[in-house]
Formats: sequence, structure tokens, C-alpha cells
Amino acid sequence: MIFRQLHEPLSSTYTYLLGDEDTGQAILIDPVIASMESDLAEVHRLGLKLAYTIDTHIHADHITAALEMKRAVGSKIAAPAYDRLPCTDVGIDEGKPFQLGSISLQPIHTPGHTDGHFAYLFNDRVFTGDALLIEGCGRTDFQNGDADALYRSVREKLFALPGETLVYPAHDYKERFVSSIAQEKKRNPRLGGDKTLEEFKNIMANLNLPYPKFIDYAVPGNRQCGVCPSDLPENLMNYCRQMAESPQG
Repeated sequence: MIFRQLHEPLSSTYTYLLGDEDTGQAILIDPVIASMESDLAEVHRLGLKLAYTIDTHIHADHITAALEMKRAVGSKIAAPAYDRLPCTDVGIDEGKPFQLGSISLQPIHTPGHTDGHFAYLFNDRVFTGDALLIEGCGRTDFQNGDADALYRSVREKLFALPGETLVYPAHDYKERFVSSIAQEKKRNPRLGGDKTLEEFKNIMANLNLPYPKFIDYAVPGNRQCGVCPSDLPENLMNYCRQMAESPQG
């Protein structure tokens, strides 16, 4: 199996490339439209063909590359069935493995950051999206977020995985790359140790975070599997500039 952790700096997003050496096919988890060309270049450099893009949830901080990659290389779009997006080719449900050659992803419904959020377990690692970050977690104050649900998702589902399971999140803002379930259970200041639900809810209610600057464009665009809006303000053009300048844009 081929594995690469790719990075998009504008939104500090990690995209994960999984390649099956026997079939030559690949999966990209949480691809970002702004880094589409570099991600596809890495797929091709490794001698792979992109078969699927898979998103963990409807993102609010970037536009997914799912639709443009489908147009460019014919890859199929997989996403949580919970969100009922008409643009997807495959809907993902908990308890139904997603299989591509020797790659088998175990979908885990982890609501809380969004109601349709999924994590994906693959052998010794779990791709946690925004549900569980390195010493943190995604916010719960928009897109049907729910602190109660996120607490249960992490504590009852993700923290139930073996301690040595590697945690690969969708973002990190301190240039960290990977954690583990054991480390997060011990050190996560929001959800680790003996943190109670009430303590967690109090933390999340008092984050005082600013309104996400790209959410009003990203969410509707991602509900269409990655459409850049035509009315994007100039100060946000970098989120889609590459595609605006592309022949496929």
C-alpha cells in the first residue's frame, strides 16, 4: 500500500493519498480544489490512477476538489450518504466497508462538528476529519454542530480504538502531522483524561471563535461536490484562483 500525507497551506488541510500497488488505483481523502494540480501530479508520479475522492464531511473552510477531479481524470465521488448529495457516485454508511483493491476503509459516523461527519479507519490508522484533531477538535457552532454528539463520537467511538491507532486529522495549525489514540486520550485538553461532558460543553461554548470567513461560499459549493462560486470576493479568490484560471474552471 502506498500512503502520502499532502498539505494545502491556505486552509491548513491535510489530504491523504492511499494507493493500491496491485491495481494501480488510488483514493484521495479530503482533496482541496486549490491544490488539485499538485495532488494529481503526486498521484501520477507514483504511477497510480485516481479512482475515488472521499470527503469526511461538507467542509466550511475550503472547496473540495471532488467534482473537478472527476471532470479531469474520471474519478468517482464518494461521500457520507447521510448528507444525500445528488452529485455523489457512492454514498458511504457506517458498517459498510469501502473497498478498493486491497484498501478497505471502515466508515465511522462521528457527528458533532457536522451532523454528517465520518471518520475512516484503515488498518493501523484512522482519518478523523475535523472530529478529532491533534490536541483539539472541530468547532460545533455551525452546520448542525452539536457538542454532546461530538463528545460521544470521540469518547465512545474513536477513543474505543486501540491506543496505538495513528490519528491523521484533516487539519493542523501548528505543523504537526500525526498523533495516536493513546496520546489524544491522555493529552487532548478538550476531550482527553477524565473530561466530563459538561466540562467539554463549557469549553466549546466559550471558544469565542470568529465567524468562518469562507463558510458562506464553501458550504453551498461543497453541497455540489466542489463548485467555486462566481461571486467570490477578491479577498477570498485564492481559495479558488487556481480553478478560475484553469481551462476546466
